[in-house]
This record gives sequence, C-alpha cells and structure tokens, in this order.
Amino acid sequence: MRVSSSVGDSSKERRWKTCIVLSRNGERYRHSRIRKRDRYESFTKIPAFSEVSSDWGRSKQGYPKFRKNARSVEYKTSGWKLSDTRKHITFTDKKGIGRLKLKGGYDLHFYDIDQIKRVRIVRRADGYYVQFCVRVERTETIEPSGNAIGLDVGLKEFYTDSNGNAEPNPRFYRLGEERMKFYQRRVSRKKRTGHSEVSSDYARSKKKGSANRSKAINQLARQHLKISRQRKDHAVKLARCVVQSNDLIAYEDLRVRNLVKNHCLAKSINDVGWYQFRTWLERYGKVFGKVTVAVNPAYTSQDCSSCGTTVKKSLSTRTHACQCGCTLDRDHNAAINILNKALSTVGHTGTNASGDLASIWIGENLSKQAGSMKEESSRL
Repeated sequence: MRVSSSVGDSSKERRWKTCIVLSRNGERYRHSRIRKRDRYESFTKIPAFSEVSSDWGRSKQGYPKFRKNARSVEYKTSGWKLSDTRKHITFTDKKGIGRLKLKGGYDLHFYDIDQIKRVRIVRRADGYYVQFCVRVERTETIEPSGNAIGLDVGLKEFYTDSNGNAEPNPRFYRLGEERMKFYQRRVSRKKRTGHSEVSSDYARSKKKGSANRSKAINQLARQHLKISRQRKDHAVKLARCVVQSNDLIAYEDLRVRNLVKNHCLAKSINDVGWYQFRTWLERYGKVFGKVTVAVNPAYTSQDCSSCGTTVKKSLSTRTHACQCGCTLDRDHNAAINILNKALSTVGHTGTNASGDLASIWIGENLSKQAGSMKEESSRL
C-alpha cells in the first residue's frame, strides 16, 4: 500500500480512515488479530512517516518499502493458546501454523497467562523460535560496593577503566572471517537456477536456486548467527560483572552511527559492539539499582586528567604525556576524565540521576552518599 504525505496527518480521523481501508482490503484483513496488528501499526508508524516527510533536509524521502520475506510475526493477547503443561502452543488464527512443541529451559509455569502481553515467532538460520514478552518487574538486591568506575571503550582494548584495568577485545568477526569467506565461496559456486532448461525470464525469477545453493546459504547464515550470538553473550556477561562490582558506572555517549562513516575503521567498530554493551549496562543498572551515566565524549582523550590542560594527540599516539608530569596510557587518562565528568554531573546538576544527591568525589564511598542510586541512563 502506498502512503502519501497527506495520510501522515497526526489527526485521529485520517488514521482511522486508513484503518477502515485496511479492513476492507481483501481476505487477509478479516481476522480480528491481523486487523488489530495493522491498526496498531497505522496509528504508530503513519505519524512517524509524517514527521520524516516534513523534514526534507535531513533524511531520505520515498515511499515505505514493502518487506516481502518477513522473518517474524507478532501476536498480541489473542490468536494463541498455551497448553496446560506449558510445553505446547497453538495458534488459532487459521493461518496453518497450528500446534507447536516448545523446547528450552525456561519454565512458563512461573508466569501467569495474563502477564504474557505478546508472542512473537522468529525465524533464524538454525530454526524457529517463540518469544514471550512478559510484564514483570525484575529487581535484584546486592550489597553496595562503594566503587565508582569510568569506562573508555576502544578498538585496541574492549574497554579501559579508570583504575587502569583493560578488557581485551575478542574480535569475533575477525576470528570468524576466514570461515565466512569459505562459506561465501561455496555459495558463489552453486547454481542460481535449478535447471538449464529454464528459459523464460519469468521462470528464472521464480526459480531462486538449486537445493545445494539453499544449503550453502543456510550454512553462511549460521556462521553469521554464531558470531552475533558470541558478541551478545560477551556483552551480557561483561556488563553484568561491571554493574555488580560498582555502584556508579560512567561511559561515553558515543554516536556509533557517525563513527562507522570512517571506512577505515567501520568493520572494527561494528565488530566490537559498543552500543550493545552500553544497552546491557543500562539494563543491569536498572535491575541492580546502580547509577549509569553517559557523558559527553568531547576532549576526554585530549584533556589531562591531572591538571586539565588540553594535550593534542593523534589516534596513533597511545601515551598521554603532559607538562605537569602526568604520564598515562591514552585510554586510562580518558577513563579518568569520563569518571570525573560523571561525578560532577551526578553530584551537582543531577543529569541522568534522580533525587537530591550530595556532591560525589573520586575515592569517596558511594554507600555514604544521600539519595537514591536507582537510576538508568535516560539516553540510549
């Protein structure tokens, strides 16, 4: 369906008319669950499209792209039913999915049916998965450590903290790149059409490829999926360890989208996964009731952490040497500056922190500070 800019009016009347058009558009929209999903998407995405259309100078314009090969389908509170044993799920939308057996270590008996707000079927390279979105407040209580830490992420090391400790960069994509090239060559050698007697252009477009080509593509996709899961597992475990060991975690508010525009470093930046690590830091900060602060990354590597003097250095210069006598590793100096910015922000202005906090200084025990420490960074 093509959507013009006039449809993107924020008024409810125009959006409701769009929903009526969707409900009359053939057999696909007769089921209540599909109509509910499309109505929800219309009410949420059309206003966003209107905002994009009004901003001609900052973004690319055009009609919304139709995604033919969708890899997931989402259900709200209707269209599915769990068995009494919670080992099977039946989809009742008459689309041919039917009854599926659930495998995994999660016990769904722990949650009430009313707590499950959404059910999503996701297709991955190694099979199909059912995701349950459960409304539950997750909190864990641990003893305060009284530590504050600043993290400077990088490419040489995954991060360097304000204490001088460095976490090595695993480089999962670089390690699996040779294997990916091997599978990519196997895909390139397979036939794009199944039989040589296919002559017409229409038949060639319908014939996607041979069975061996499909198998080779699946093997390549599995390798990509493996690297993605390795990167996520590393970020989750490392973020949990950092949050449990400190009461305040400071990091840079990096714009990764702008950083990857450097074609020389784009592959390494995407491989390290800074944003994913930051997301899990903020999630666990909320779970454990710790403070996470995102600070402005400007001049964190250039300024001296001892006297504050700006010492210009290129990216290849890995040692910070100031006239005041301070000589530190470049990343260690930046981590200390990040921590100093976070402490001044939390202690004085209250940015990214709630409550009336007293001033917090380096080395002071955070468990003695007044105010609430339960806060997640407000900016992602």
